[in-house]
Amino acid sequence: MTKDRVFTGAKLGFIGVGNMGGALARAARKNTPSTDICVANRSPEKAKALAAEIPCRVKSNAEIAAWADYVFLGVKPQMMKGLLEEIAPVLRERESRFVLVTMAAGLSVGDIRAMAGGDYPVLRIMPNTPCSIGEGMVLYAPGPGVTEGETQAFLEAMAGAGRFARIPEGLMDAGSAVAGCGPAFVDLFVEALADGGVACGLPRAAALEFAAQMVLGSARLILESGRHPGELKDAVCSPGGTTIQGVRKLEEAGFRGAVMDAVIAAFEKNRDLK
Repeated sequence: MTKDRVFTGAKLGFIGVGNMGGALARAARKNTPSTDICVANRSPEKAKALAAEIPCRVKSNAEIAAWADYVFLGVKPQMMKGLLEEIAPVLRERESRFVLVTMAAGLSVGDIRAMAGGDYPVLRIMPNTPCSIGEGMVLYAPGPGVTEGETQAFLEAMAGAGRFARIPEGLMDAGSAVAGCGPAFVDLFVEALADGGVACGLPRAAALEFAAQMVLGSARLILESGRHPGELKDAVCSPGGTTIQGVRKLEEAGFRGAVMDAVIAAFEKNRDLK
């Protein structure tokens, strides 16, 4: 393998195209031609459906392991060992350079190398489902042997996924509990807001639209203004007004503590997966 090679027009192979792997494949297609993307899945029909949608090509696990510059390992943590044992003989025979890209919660770069049976370059990432529409948050940590050029080529190929943040691998489990699990927590919140609106007389579709757009706008305001969310919250809470009464009820119910507990529970589960 050439240590300083940078992939130009990188070939991307996705093994496992469930919710997360499929979201990344869709994001990759924004900057990568269909001929340079291949997908595989335990259920061939799912791979074929995604390939028709994007479009791209379908290959087997072994074919992707032999072909791709970036081999995305999109299987569940408990299935990773079996997958890597399956493709290990192919990886050993490769003469061209490649990078393994893992998104499995709780599995370190060292774990992936050990399961694959070689000191291969491994890029650990933690994406989230909004990547499928270009609004994702992708955390990444290049492992030993991944060059800066290869990291940059990966970022360019996957730029359509959304925002990227490089963090130490030791913080990946914590970051995953916020950015990776967070969409589910937000979905619960949006659903609850809409239910409240329906209880007050709003039509269901309107309540859901109002809640979702409000969360979208509020999040963008935090990112684009740089203001602390507590400051933005105070700006909405007029003295003696309606909003502060809603905030009071959330505080009485332990809203912030419950959200913190959810993040901590997800973080602890990540550690248990090791």
